[in-house]
Amino acid sequence: MTESKTIKKLRGFANVVSKQIEPLNENEKFTEKFKTTELKILLNAKDGKWAALLIIDNGTIYVEGIKNQPKENISKKNADWDGLLETTTPMFIQLLGSDEISIGKVVKKILGRKIKIKGYKHVLVLLQLFDLD
Repeated sequence: MTESKTIKKLRGFANVVSKQIEPLNENEKFTEKFKTTELKILLNAKDGKWAALLIIDNGTIYVEGIKNQPKENISKKNADWDGLLETTTPMFIQLLGSDEISIGKVVKKILGRKIKIKGYKHVLVLLQLFDLD
């Protein structure tokens, strides 16, 4: 018996992230590098209604949308994420749209309390994703 996945229409921030990230499924370098990786990273735009749960599953990547209100929806227990990156929508656009994202720039934003990160080693995988473009 085969299991069928129901594809939900992504909304808001989750939809934007999906359009940026899911083309990596066609990238052979991505598939090879992450073929044994299972990881979930929650990207939460605090000023939006939807968070994006980035799921890397054995060489494929996809995004699920999660309503970020009430706050319990995006808790580690309910959303089952390994890493969390939380900031405002403009800051995410600045990070995702930048050609030169670096650890230094991210650390500067963390120290300025503009970005909240939990599960640092998992969130750092995002830098590897952007290097594959």
